[in-house]
Amino acid sequence: MLRVLCLLRPWRPLRARGCASDGAAGGSEIQVRALAGPDQGITEILMNRPSARNALGNVFVSELLETLAQLREDRQVRVLLFRSGVKGVFCAGADLKEREQMSEAEVGVFVQRLRGLMNDIAAFPAPTIAAMDGFALGGGLELALACDLRVAASSAVMGLIETTRGLLPGAGTQRLPRCLGVALAKELIFTGRRLSGTEAHVLGLVNHAVAQNEEGDAAYQRARALAQEILPQAPIAVRLGKVAIDRGTEVDIASGMAIEGMCYAQNIPTRDRLEGMAAFREKRTPKFVGK
Repeated sequence: MLRVLCLLRPWRPLRARGCASDGAAGGSEIQVRALAGPDQGITEILMNRPSARNALGNVFVSELLETLAQLREDRQVRVLLFRSGVKGVFCAGADLKEREQMSEAEVGVFVQRLRGLMNDIAAFPAPTIAAMDGFALGGGLELALACDLRVAASSAVMGLIETTRGLLPGAGTQRLPRCLGVALAKELIFTGRRLSGTEAHVLGLVNHAVAQNEEGDAAYQRARALAQEILPQAPIAVRLGKVAIDRGTEVDIASGMAIEGMCYAQNIPTRDRLEGMAAFREKRTPKFVGK
Protein backbone atom coordinates (compact mmCIF):
# COMPACT_ATOMS: atom_id res chain seq x y z
CA MET A 1 0.00 0.00 0.00
CA LEU A 2 1.27 3.48 -0.86
CA ARG A 3 2.95 5.34 1.99
CA VAL A 4 3.62 9.05 1.69
CA LEU A 5 6.34 9.19 4.36
CA CYS A 6 7.60 12.59 3.24
CA LEU A 7 4.29 14.10 4.31
CA LEU A 8 4.40 12.74 7.86
CA ARG A 9 5.17 15.30 10.53
CA PRO A 10 7.21 14.19 13.57
CA TRP A 11 5.53 12.75 16.63
CA ARG A 12 5.12 15.22 19.47
CA PRO A 13 4.21 14.59 23.12
CA LEU A 14 1.19 16.23 24.70
CA ARG A 15 2.18 15.37 28.22
CA ALA A 16 -0.16 15.46 31.19
CA ARG A 17 1.16 17.94 33.74
CA GLY A 18 3.48 16.66 36.46
CA CYS A 19 3.85 13.10 35.13
CA ALA A 20 6.99 11.10 34.60
CA SER A 21 6.95 8.38 31.94
CA ASP A 22 8.79 5.28 30.74
CA GLY A 23 7.68 5.67 27.10
CA ALA A 24 10.01 6.28 24.16
CA ALA A 25 10.53 9.39 22.01
CA GLY A 26 11.04 12.08 24.60
CA GLY A 27 9.68 10.04 27.54
CA SER A 28 6.01 10.39 26.66
CA GLU A 29 3.75 7.35 26.60
CA ILE A 30 1.26 9.16 24.37
CA GLN A 31 2.43 10.99 21.25
CA VAL A 32 0.55 12.83 18.54
CA ARG A 33 1.08 13.84 14.95
CA ALA A 34 -1.05 15.61 12.40
CA LEU A 35 -0.64 14.29 8.87
CA ALA A 36 0.01 16.70 6.03
CA GLY A 37 -0.52 16.93 2.27
CA PRO A 38 -3.47 14.86 1.02
CA ASP A 39 -3.89 13.42 4.53
CA GLN A 40 -4.24 16.80 6.21
CA GLY A 41 -7.05 16.53 8.73
CA ILE A 42 -6.02 13.09 10.00
CA THR A 43 -4.45 13.20 13.45
CA GLU A 44 -2.85 10.11 14.95
CA ILE A 45 -2.44 9.20 18.60
CA LEU A 46 0.47 6.83 19.16
CA MET A 47 0.34 4.68 22.28
CA ASN A 48 3.96 4.01 23.14
CA ARG A 49 4.61 2.25 26.43
CA PRO A 50 6.77 -0.70 25.34
CA SER A 51 7.87 -1.67 28.85
CA ALA A 52 4.28 -2.63 29.75
CA ARG A 53 2.74 -3.43 26.36
CA ASN A 54 0.73 -0.19 26.43
CA ALA A 55 -0.95 -1.19 29.68
CA LEU A 56 -3.33 1.40 31.10
CA GLY A 57 -1.32 2.79 33.98
CA ASN A 58 -1.65 6.10 35.81
CA VAL A 59 0.76 8.02 33.58
CA PHE A 60 -0.63 6.52 30.37
CA VAL A 61 -4.20 7.43 31.31
CA SER A 62 -3.25 10.94 32.46
CA GLU A 63 -1.38 11.68 29.24
CA LEU A 64 -4.18 10.32 27.08
CA LEU A 65 -6.79 12.38 28.93
CA GLU A 66 -4.68 15.51 28.52
CA THR A 67 -4.11 14.78 24.84
CA LEU A 68 -7.81 14.30 24.16
CA ALA A 69 -8.67 17.53 26.00
CA GLN A 70 -6.24 19.48 23.82
CA LEU A 71 -7.26 17.84 20.54
CA ARG A 72 -10.95 18.30 21.29
CA GLU A 73 -10.50 22.05 20.84
CA ASP A 74 -8.64 21.68 17.52
CA ARG A 75 -11.09 22.09 14.63
CA GLN A 76 -8.38 20.96 12.21
CA VAL A 77 -8.81 17.39 13.47
CA ARG A 78 -11.19 15.77 11.00
CA VAL A 79 -10.41 12.14 11.90
CA LEU A 80 -8.61 10.85 15.01
CA LEU A 81 -6.77 7.55 14.64
CA PHE A 82 -5.49 5.46 17.57
CA ARG A 83 -2.49 3.24 16.84
CA SER A 84 0.31 1.51 18.73
CA GLY A 85 4.04 2.07 18.63
CA VAL A 86 4.62 -1.36 20.21
CA LYS A 87 4.77 -4.12 17.63
CA GLY A 88 2.26 -6.92 18.12
CA VAL A 89 0.24 -5.02 20.73
CA PHE A 90 -2.55 -2.47 20.54
CA CYS A 91 -3.18 -2.24 24.29
CA ALA A 92 -2.77 -5.10 26.75
CA GLY A 93 -5.38 -3.71 29.14
CA ALA A 94 -5.08 -2.61 32.74
CA ASP A 95 -1.68 -2.39 34.40
CA LEU A 96 -2.36 -5.13 36.97
CA LYS A 97 1.09 -4.79 38.57
CA GLU A 98 0.32 -1.16 39.30
CA ARG A 99 -3.25 -1.99 40.29
CA GLU A 100 -2.05 -4.60 42.80
CA GLN A 101 -0.29 -1.88 44.81
CA MET A 102 -3.47 0.20 45.13
CA SER A 103 -5.86 0.20 48.06
CA GLU A 104 -9.50 -0.68 47.43
CA ALA A 105 -10.38 3.01 47.51
CA GLU A 106 -7.61 3.85 45.05
CA VAL A 107 -8.77 1.09 42.69
CA GLY A 108 -12.29 2.54 42.68
CA VAL A 109 -10.99 6.02 41.87
CA PHE A 110 -8.71 4.75 39.12
CA VAL A 111 -11.41 2.65 37.45
CA GLN A 112 -13.66 5.70 37.48
CA ARG A 113 -10.89 7.62 35.67
CA LEU A 114 -10.66 4.80 33.14
CA ARG A 115 -14.40 4.99 32.58
CA GLY A 116 -14.07 8.74 32.12
CA LEU A 117 -11.29 8.20 29.58
CA MET A 118 -13.45 5.85 27.51
CA ASN A 119 -16.33 8.33 27.71
CA ASP A 120 -14.03 11.11 26.48
CA ILE A 121 -12.97 8.99 23.51
CA ALA A 122 -16.60 8.13 22.70
CA ALA A 123 -17.61 11.81 22.97
CA PHE A 124 -14.75 13.11 20.82
CA PRO A 125 -16.43 15.36 18.24
CA ALA A 126 -14.63 13.99 15.15
CA PRO A 127 -14.78 10.37 13.98
CA THR A 128 -12.34 8.06 15.80
CA ILE A 129 -10.73 4.88 14.45
CA ALA A 130 -8.86 2.18 16.38
CA ALA A 131 -6.14 0.35 14.41
CA MET A 132 -5.57 -2.96 16.21
CA ASP A 133 -2.42 -4.61 14.92
CA GLY A 134 -2.01 -6.90 17.90
CA PHE A 135 -3.37 -7.78 21.32
CA ALA A 136 -6.34 -5.69 22.52
CA LEU A 137 -7.37 -7.24 25.81
CA GLY A 138 -9.56 -6.00 28.64
CA GLY A 139 -9.18 -2.24 28.79
CA GLY A 140 -7.47 -2.32 25.42
CA LEU A 141 -10.62 -3.63 23.77
CA GLU A 142 -12.70 -1.23 25.85
CA LEU A 143 -10.63 1.62 24.41
CA ALA A 144 -11.29 0.33 20.90
CA LEU A 145 -15.01 -0.07 21.66
CA ALA A 146 -15.12 3.61 22.63
CA CYS A 147 -13.96 4.49 19.11
CA ASP A 148 -16.46 4.94 16.28
CA LEU A 149 -14.74 2.47 13.95
CA ARG A 150 -12.39 -0.47 14.48
CA VAL A 151 -9.92 -2.12 12.11
CA ALA A 152 -7.97 -5.22 13.10
CA ALA A 153 -5.28 -7.41 11.66
CA SER A 154 -6.72 -10.88 11.12
CA SER A 155 -4.07 -12.19 13.53
CA ALA A 156 -4.94 -9.67 16.28
CA VAL A 157 -6.28 -11.07 19.54
CA MET A 158 -9.00 -9.30 21.48
CA GLY A 159 -11.42 -9.94 24.29
CA LEU A 160 -12.88 -8.70 27.55
CA ILE A 161 -10.92 -11.17 29.67
CA GLU A 162 -11.49 -9.55 33.07
CA THR A 163 -13.46 -12.50 34.53
CA THR A 164 -10.37 -14.68 34.04
CA ARG A 165 -8.55 -12.32 36.44
CA GLY A 166 -11.27 -12.16 39.08
CA LEU A 167 -12.58 -8.86 37.73
CA LEU A 168 -15.39 -7.60 35.54
CA PRO A 169 -15.05 -5.10 32.69
CA GLY A 170 -14.99 -1.62 34.21
CA ALA A 171 -15.78 0.14 30.94
CA GLY A 172 -17.12 -2.52 28.61
CA THR A 173 -20.34 -4.02 29.94
CA GLN A 174 -22.38 -1.27 28.27
CA ARG A 175 -20.62 -0.78 24.93
CA LEU A 176 -20.13 -4.43 24.00
CA PRO A 177 -23.85 -5.34 24.14
CA ARG A 178 -24.68 -2.19 22.19
CA CYS A 179 -22.20 -3.36 19.57
CA LEU A 180 -23.00 -7.09 19.42
CA GLY A 181 -26.31 -7.59 21.22
CA VAL A 182 -26.97 -8.64 24.81
CA ALA A 183 -26.73 -12.44 24.54
CA LEU A 184 -23.46 -12.50 22.61
CA ALA A 185 -21.89 -9.84 24.84
CA LYS A 186 -22.83 -11.86 27.92
CA GLU A 187 -21.27 -14.98 26.41
CA LEU A 188 -18.01 -13.21 25.64
CA ILE A 189 -17.81 -11.51 29.05
CA PHE A 190 -18.88 -14.57 31.07
CA THR A 191 -16.31 -16.79 29.32
CA GLY A 192 -13.52 -14.23 28.93
CA ARG A 193 -13.11 -15.61 25.41
CA ARG A 194 -10.42 -14.27 23.11
CA LEU A 195 -11.21 -13.64 19.45
CA SER A 196 -8.97 -13.29 16.44
CA GLY A 197 -9.41 -10.28 14.19
CA THR A 198 -11.12 -12.52 11.66
CA GLU A 199 -13.58 -13.88 14.24
CA ALA A 200 -14.25 -10.37 15.52
CA HIS A 201 -15.09 -9.23 12.00
CA VAL A 202 -17.54 -12.10 11.49
CA LEU A 203 -19.34 -11.09 14.70
CA GLY A 204 -19.38 -7.41 13.76
CA LEU A 205 -17.03 -6.32 16.54
CA VAL A 206 -14.66 -4.72 14.02
CA ASN A 207 -15.46 -2.99 10.73
CA HIS A 208 -12.57 -4.54 8.80
CA ALA A 209 -10.09 -7.38 9.29
CA VAL A 210 -6.97 -7.48 7.12
CA ALA A 211 -4.10 -9.92 6.69
CA GLN A 212 -1.05 -8.80 8.59
CA ASN A 213 1.94 -7.55 6.58
CA GLU A 214 5.68 -7.88 7.16
CA GLU A 215 5.85 -4.48 8.84
CA GLY A 216 3.15 -5.46 11.32
CA ASP A 217 0.97 -2.43 10.61
CA ALA A 218 -1.69 -3.73 8.22
CA ALA A 219 -4.56 -2.58 10.45
CA TYR A 220 -3.04 0.89 10.65
CA GLN A 221 -2.68 1.09 6.87
CA ARG A 222 -6.33 0.04 6.40
CA ALA A 223 -7.49 2.43 9.12
CA ARG A 224 -5.61 5.26 7.46
CA ALA A 225 -7.25 4.43 4.12
CA LEU A 226 -10.63 4.49 5.88
CA ALA A 227 -9.78 7.90 7.34
CA GLN A 228 -8.91 9.09 3.84
CA GLU A 229 -12.44 8.18 2.73
CA ILE A 230 -13.89 10.38 5.49
CA LEU A 231 -11.62 13.38 4.85
CA PRO A 232 -13.33 14.75 1.70
CA GLN A 233 -16.77 14.82 3.30
CA ALA A 234 -18.28 17.92 4.93
CA PRO A 235 -16.79 17.97 8.44
CA ILE A 236 -19.74 19.64 10.17
CA ALA A 237 -22.18 17.20 8.59
CA VAL A 238 -19.97 14.27 9.65
CA ARG A 239 -19.74 15.53 13.23
CA LEU A 240 -23.48 16.15 13.43
CA GLY A 241 -24.12 12.71 11.95
CA LYS A 242 -22.04 11.23 14.75
CA VAL A 243 -24.07 13.13 17.36
CA ALA A 244 -27.36 12.05 15.81
CA ILE A 245 -26.34 8.38 15.77
CA ASP A 246 -24.75 8.29 19.22
CA ARG A 247 -27.56 10.12 21.00
CA GLY A 248 -30.35 8.69 18.90
CA THR A 249 -29.48 5.06 19.58
CA GLU A 250 -29.82 5.62 23.33
CA VAL A 251 -33.49 6.69 23.18
CA ASP A 252 -36.77 5.57 21.62
CA ILE A 253 -37.27 6.05 17.86
CA ALA A 254 -39.47 9.14 18.21
CA SER A 255 -36.92 10.88 20.40
CA GLY A 256 -34.19 9.75 18.04
CA MET A 257 -35.98 11.31 15.10
CA ALA A 258 -36.24 14.56 17.08
CA ILE A 259 -32.50 14.47 17.73
CA GLU A 260 -31.88 13.87 14.04
CA GLY A 261 -34.08 16.87 13.21
CA MET A 262 -32.17 19.13 15.58
CA CYS A 263 -28.84 18.03 14.11
CA TYR A 264 -30.13 18.60 10.58
CA ALA A 265 -31.34 22.07 11.55
CA GLN A 266 -27.85 22.96 12.78
CA ASN A 267 -26.40 21.97 9.42
CA ILE A 268 -28.80 24.05 7.28
CA PRO A 269 -27.05 27.43 7.78
CA THR A 270 -23.56 26.09 6.99
CA ARG A 271 -21.57 27.23 3.99
CA ASP A 272 -20.61 23.62 3.35
CA ARG A 273 -24.25 22.71 2.68
CA LEU A 274 -24.51 25.45 0.05
CA GLU A 275 -21.17 24.40 -1.40
CA GLY A 276 -22.33 20.79 -1.69
CA MET A 277 -25.45 21.78 -3.62
CA ALA A 278 -23.50 24.17 -5.85
CA ALA A 279 -20.90 21.50 -6.61
CA PHE A 280 -23.65 19.05 -7.53
CA ARG A 281 -25.26 21.58 -9.85
CA GLU A 282 -21.93 22.49 -11.45
CA LYS A 283 -20.81 18.84 -11.69
CA ARG A 284 -17.59 19.37 -9.76
CA THR A 285 -15.98 18.10 -6.55
CA PRO A 286 -17.11 20.14 -3.54
CA LYS A 287 -14.55 22.03 -1.46
CA PHE A 288 -15.70 21.81 2.13
CA VAL A 289 -14.11 24.09 4.70
CA GLY A 290 -15.94 23.18 7.90
CA LYS A 291 -18.07 26.33 8.11
